[in-house]
Amino acid sequence: MKFRTMTLASVALTVGITTLAAGCGTTTTTSAGAGHPLTPHKGGTLTVALPSDTNINWYIPMTNAANDQVYNGWLQDQIYKPLIHLNDAYQIVWKQSVASKITYNKQGTVYHVFIGKNWKWSNGMPVTAQDLLFTYNAIKAASASKVAQPWPFVGAGTGDIPFGVQSAVATNNHEVTFTLKKPVNQQWFIYNGLIQLTPMPAKALDKYGSNWTKEVKYLGSIATNPATAKMASDGPFILKSATPNQNWVLAPNKNYGGHKASVSKLVFAYESSNTAEFAALKSGNVNLGYIDPSQLGASKALTSQGDKIFPGYSLGVFWTEMNMWPKSPAKTIFDHLYVRQALMESINQQAIIKHIDHGYAVPQYGPLPGTPKTKYYSASAEPIIPYNLSAAKKLLTSHGWHEVNGVMTKGGQKMQWTMLYVTGLQSELQQVQFMKQEWAKIGVQVTLKGEGFNQFISMTSNKSNTSWQLANGSGWIYNGPGWMPTGGQLFSSTAPSGTGYANSHENALIAATHVPYATQADFMKAFFSYEAYTAKQLPFLWQPNPATINVAANTVIGAQKYSNPTTGNPSYNWMQIANK
Repeated sequence: MKFRTMTLASVALTVGITTLAAGCGTTTTTSAGAGHPLTPHKGGTLTVALPSDTNINWYIPMTNAANDQVYNGWLQDQIYKPLIHLNDAYQIVWKQSVASKITYNKQGTVYHVFIGKNWKWSNGMPVTAQDLLFTYNAIKAASASKVAQPWPFVGAGTGDIPFGVQSAVATNNHEVTFTLKKPVNQQWFIYNGLIQLTPMPAKALDKYGSNWTKEVKYLGSIATNPATAKMASDGPFILKSATPNQNWVLAPNKNYGGHKASVSKLVFAYESSNTAEFAALKSGNVNLGYIDPSQLGASKALTSQGDKIFPGYSLGVFWTEMNMWPKSPAKTIFDHLYVRQALMESINQQAIIKHIDHGYAVPQYGPLPGTPKTKYYSASAEPIIPYNLSAAKKLLTSHGWHEVNGVMTKGGQKMQWTMLYVTGLQSELQQVQFMKQEWAKIGVQVTLKGEGFNQFISMTSNKSNTSWQLANGSGWIYNGPGWMPTGGQLFSSTAPSGTGYANSHENALIAATHVPYATQADFMKAFFSYEAYTAKQLPFLWQPNPATINVAANTVIGAQKYSNPTTGNPSYNWMQIANK
């Protein structure tokens, strides 16, 4: 399952900017900056820095909302091979997917998923249709309306999984047939639905047979235990140890059916702050990491020792959330489009890009970024909402709001709110402080409250949490199940990762992107209608799309080539360590 939220503050971890090669590696000699040749060799340790104050804490490839984060997904993708692998051109790479192919009928109601016969678990057993069905049935049970904690499954309903499925049966040991209740857009179902179904080792995890209520309760109880990930792996690595606030150590899976890892060890390293991570890069304790924009002035300390610094953009959307869940005291205020528009008009994206991101970002005015380029983005569908403080203030006063002691007030309501942000990176703190100053100019007063990444996600995903009204530091990378970015997982009234925004016309436009079309042009017309409406509706306050500022030691070969920043799914098994 690849349904995950990514912090804005720590987006710098998605390394690389070039296209991920499908099924080919490199053994060529690379030149060091000082003219010393670097020759890739087998072995060595690849140590990857996690964002500051971030822990990996979920060890099965289906998750709940509180643990829906990209770094859990990084580890999961090394241990459990995804059913469908996409490169950064959004093409399915069948040789790197558990599914060898997927066929479907013209009506979009029947889909045959074929399991590649080369994939094996680390215990030598083959990956089969029963493993895929185990995942589907577990997700189905974890998506039930009255399922016990820690569920429900975060992607419940996305891509018609599981609610739109009439039946899922094993045709044979390497084929599963899915029959849907109604016709749907075939690419949408594959890219947003089937892509969620990462096979899990049924023989190791199935404890209760057909009693799926007990089974998902059991899976929820072991999901946070690293020992769970050690039961069986069909990914390129196996987990050797996990020490919270320290590191997660992996070794190559000898039974992996794809390109076997060259490195002898892969380590995800915990970092207490971006300053500590910078020091780890300088000392060589980390050889694949990032720098915060605020550290660019000190980057010579890294480049002088041969480290490579390169930017990259993820295909995602970044925002400030507004708590519009029913129990939120600010819901009745945020429900007004004019309020959301006034807040948006008070965000100076160009100033944030220039002074905080130091040019390593691009403005964004809707659910799709203009960079990186994809067929889904249309500049005409996402018109610019310009920064204009006077227009923003006038918009509020024209609707009956007036300032009382510097706070916009109307009746018993005040625009005086708590704004969460993710701690650990200086640029994130600078951004929320800047936004606070700008909003104060129109009578909106916010109190900043910093939280560690995991706590931030837990708080903002809790529909009953009323301790915050605004939250900055999160975003969405379109890396599954929302590969086809039609918005259902974010902006519909039943969105599992939404913030309470609900609009019937929005629902209808999203639904229109899910049905079959005679031509691609017809589909894109429906998609652009959704995109344009969503941009203007402001279900979130749009933020700049920040570039990743990545750092790779000069001994790491392939970091830039195999990191796939567009989707945020690095292929560490293709990277190599070189001799100096």
